[in-house]
Amino acid sequence: RFQLGGKKIGIVGLGSIGIEVARRLEAFGCIISYNSREKKSFVPYPFYADIRELAAISDVLVLCCALTKQTRHLINREVLLALGKEGLIVNIARGAIIDEKELVQCLQQGLIAGAGLDVFEIEPHVPQVLLTLENVVLSPHCAAFTEESFGDLYELMSDNLEAFFSNKPLLSPVLDYQS
Repeated sequence: RFQLGGKKIGIVGLGSIGIEVARRLEAFGCIISYNSREKKSFVPYPFYADIRELAAISDVLVLCCALTKQTRHLINREVLLALGKEGLIVNIARGAIIDEKELVQCLQQGLIAGAGLDVFEIEPHVPQVLLTLENVVLSPHCAAFTEESFGDLYELMSDNLEAFFSNKPLLSPVLDYQS
């Protein structure tokens, strides 16, 4: 059994989604800390520049950051070991933020307690071994599929098209993290 109340939650990526996750977890009495590209002066949570230090003080590490060259495999064996045998990792961001091979090894060896994954390193491929582990909860990259999110997506897409054809800056430019 797992009781969420009072747990120490480390959030990686305190952008708009990370902030909403933090607010919801606060309602359960969780203690929030975070790592982000920069310290946010408008939030009351402790900032950790070092991801390993954040993992070491967290019961649960929640990934909400963008996938970039800097965040690809950000969660490696060192970070997972810092999270520890009682630690859980939840990835609602992008699969490649976690080194999936290292995650599988840590889960199999009991070096972390478990994982909740909505995304995978090479989607739609889910490593077969993840389907067999009892300490993993998987969902098919559908966390954002709600009527409201589709309405928001339509509005953003429409606004971006209008900006593009008006030669104005896009609201959400596409970044190429591989080049």
